[in-house]
Amino acid sequence: MTAPDNPLEWRLAGDHQTLARPLRTLVRRPPVVCGEGSTVGEALAVMHAEEIGSIVIVDAQSRPVGIFTERDLVGVALGAGLGQPIAEAMTRDPLGLPGHTPAYEAALAMIDHRFRHVLVTDADALVGVVSERDVFSLQRFGLGELTMEIRLARDVDALGGLAERVRRLTRLLVLQGVAAEQLTTFVSVLNDRICQRIIELLRNRHSWERIGWCWLAFGSEGRLEQTFATDQDNGLIFESHGEAGPSEVRARLVPFAREVNEALDACGYPLCKGNVMASNPELCLSVAEWKAKMEGWLHNSDPKALLDASICFDFRGLHGDGRLVAELRDWFLGATRARPNFLRLMAENALQTRPPLGKWRGFATEGAPNEPKTINLKLYGVRPFVDTARILALARGLPQTTTAERLRAASAAGAMPRDEAEAAVASFFFIQGVRLRHQAALETLSDDSANRIEPALLNELDRRTLKEAFRIAGELQSRLALDYQL
Repeated sequence: MTAPDNPLEWRLAGDHQTLARPLRTLVRRPPVVCGEGSTVGEALAVMHAEEIGSIVIVDAQSRPVGIFTERDLVGVALGAGLGQPIAEAMTRDPLGLPGHTPAYEAALAMIDHRFRHVLVTDADALVGVVSERDVFSLQRFGLGELTMEIRLARDVDALGGLAERVRRLTRLLVLQGVAAEQLTTFVSVLNDRICQRIIELLRNRHSWERIGWCWLAFGSEGRLEQTFATDQDNGLIFESHGEAGPSEVRARLVPFAREVNEALDACGYPLCKGNVMASNPELCLSVAEWKAKMEGWLHNSDPKALLDASICFDFRGLHGDGRLVAELRDWFLGATRARPNFLRLMAENALQTRPPLGKWRGFATEGAPNEPKTINLKLYGVRPFVDTARILALARGLPQTTTAERLRAASAAGAMPRDEAEAAVASFFFIQGVRLRHQAALETLSDDSANRIEPALLNELDRRTLKEAFRIAGELQSRLALDYQL
């Protein structure tokens, strides 16, 4: 095969990671189905004849309405037996995903919904069934088992051990060459599960009634883009349903939030040095207070204030009443879109950090006291994509929070051609991959060293691809500068 002229395209053309495969490629055979009017015995006879462990139940229009698996036999044995109508024994509303869905997304969906099979469709037509075994046999790292252990953990100490296993697992996957998009998603989701379990365990120590609340994830956690080196960025949003005012509610929630922050720290997620945490009373706010705080940010022209605030613009509800988060997001998207001057100021801020390319497209290393000739990939590599994608999305009122989703959604909304958006997404994840490989090789992760790489130590292909990724970042910023006449 001849390599494409673009080194980034060449790199991606060779990325055949199994968990990135489309779900349809895991379908081993056409689906085996039976009608709603069949009995359990008739369905089992078909399963035995076809040597399969599941059968799809369809209605008169051949639309899937349920699935019957070997696990459902337990219920049959305790119930009416083989003469029981299959419609009474099947699992209704089975999980279904389009054939183009990456296998890793199917894995996460199975874990979330506790299903062992997923129906694969193309244009609403059933094309087959993929089992949990089919997906997880692609990478034998026990993700489902680990997730279940997190759910069943009884204390923070146990969760600390599981968090360390997540980090070891991630290093293993990096060494196996798993793509950065998959890795950052897995890391973020598993970190989510640990945080959610901590909240569940500690919530029982506190008694409050008639308070709706939700734990917020900010920054890279909010964007599902975490790497090895990640501290805490979180907050709380609440709504009181009684006579208690915001100050009284906050006084009840802050001690709980402090316990959660400290437990996360004990599990290896350091406290935020900037105090961007739910235990900070300034980030434990009612819905109305959050709106007022964000309104203040929208009218603030101070570059540093905007920079500090931007970490909260990628908020995502992690645990609790998601309705509160949806209300805040709807308001925020409308408010930002109605203030082009604010977006212009954000664009000016974003353009202050340029990709590190010097003359003749060489690397512009900025150096550090102990690490000369290095580049901070988080600041000068990742941030241009993150900042630009955020502005493009907010300008169009788009609700997405991940950088890749924002770029693709902005493209669909007319911000840029699709091929440019995909090139930007590929470049972003290539840089993330370099960060992950660098971090996986370090014995300790300090804030600075975790993100500093020395280009001269990369192989020739990686150097060329990194230059190309920086060039595409520059083109993305140029589009932003054109949009706002900067």
